[in-house]
Amino acid sequence: MLLFIVDLKMKAGFVNIFGKPNAGKSTLLNALLGEKLAIVSSKVQTTRHRIKGFLTEPGKYQVIFSDTPGIIEPKYKLHEKMMHSVKSALEDADVALLIVDANDDIQENHQLFSSLKLKVPSIVVVNKADKASKGKLEEVISFFGNQRYCKKIVSISALKKANLEQLLEAIIELMPEGESFYSEDDLTDLPTKFFVAEMIREKIYELFGDEIPYHTAVMVNEFKEKDTLIKIQADIIVQRESQKAILIGEKGSMIKKIGTLARTDIENFLQQKIFLQLFVKVRPKWRDNDMQLKEYGYH
Repeated sequence: MLLFIVDLKMKAGFVNIFGKPNAGKSTLLNALLGEKLAIVSSKVQTTRHRIKGFLTEPGKYQVIFSDTPGIIEPKYKLHEKMMHSVKSALEDADVALLIVDANDDIQENHQLFSSLKLKVPSIVVVNKADKASKGKLEEVISFFGNQRYCKKIVSISALKKANLEQLLEAIIELMPEGESFYSEDDLTDLPTKFFVAEMIREKIYELFGDEIPYHTAVMVNEFKEKDTLIKIQADIIVQRESQKAILIGEKGSMIKKIGTLARTDIENFLQQKIFLQLFVKVRPKWRDNDMQLKEYGYH
């Protein structure tokens, strides 16, 4: 009797997500991990940082996913910092996920993907496939499937978590062999305070229209774990006094609403009761100030 031993090599690597604003990068990261690490809104430029999340199957694979800011033409130093996050993700990627909204302009996305000049295998991810007609979906798949930068193409719905298994199989197939970079218990390399600040910022995107969200930053100053709860104090940074008045609202109604909604999400995330204290502070032109950007976590 002959025994055949199959040597299954461990796969490990960096799989970084690129695309236009609102293509669904953050939704895809959260769906693949089964955890909400990246905040999501319908507004563009919601993601400002490179956010890493780890998907580990011990002995089989460790995928280090990176959500990146939507690629834009920088207008402020803040935007330059955001695009630097994209550049760093381009440099260390082992596999690239090029995500395109199935109903978005094909040529605009093609020009963007071509401009990245990727030197690693790329998977074109056609997102929101459930919202596209059969003819449109076939057109998108045919076009991107024939491009030089496309090693594989997979259509999905990140929001509905449809076809993610097929996407994951394609990712693992293209990943290099290697040992894990992080412990199998780790989900990310970012500190808890970062996610707390992001959850507060998400509520500003949800509650305010126009340009208010784009003029705000959030900085967590205090994170103290006590016996029964965690005390958190954070500043919401704006550029003008008029923006401060809008965020606070009449008799403090809006700042209270931000705090109430954020507290619910933070408690779910930390699995512990919190006391959340928010202040609004004016810092004129902070988006173009290197020192302030560094202070607020934009390195």
